[in-house]
Amino acid sequence: MEIERKWMVTGWPAGLPMTEDYQMDQGYISVRPTVRIRREALQGGPTALVLCFKGAGTLSREEIETEIDADLFARLEHLIGKPLIHKERRGYRLPGGLTLEVNCVDSGLPTAFWYAEVEFETEAEALSWDPAAAGLGEYLCDECTGKPGASMGEYWLQTRGGEA
Repeated sequence: MEIERKWMVTGWPAGLPMTEDYQMDQGYISVRPTVRIRREALQGGPTALVLCFKGAGTLSREEIETEIDADLFARLEHLIGKPLIHKERRGYRLPGGLTLEVNCVDSGLPTAFWYAEVEFETEAEALSWDPAAAGLGEYLCDECTGKPGASMGEYWLQTRGGEA
């Protein structure tokens, strides 16, 4: 189960310790339901090729991820037939053991944007978490959790066209 809140942001956050930096490419086989492939290259570490299925929901939803081999990834990327979305994702340590994941999407393109997510163990924890208490009130001021059109799948449809 994935339980997360999401915000539109501008730039990387200041003053937080960075824990990871990934270069990612992802594409959608289907948006409804979500079936996605993603290449996740950890700076200084391994690269994972992941097939992901996501259920319905906004704050929480079922998520199934499984690693696939390079041949299957290439075949699925060819099947998609559209340029993958490029993302840089950086993780930052937050008080209480949480991680802030900040994503720069399609940098250099006219459609580029930034968003941040925090994943939680329970819905109650997610709903009670206050960005201001973590010193992020100004940075995380534009919450888009559950807002129509705020998903990566919707961005895929808007920028890559078609009905994935």
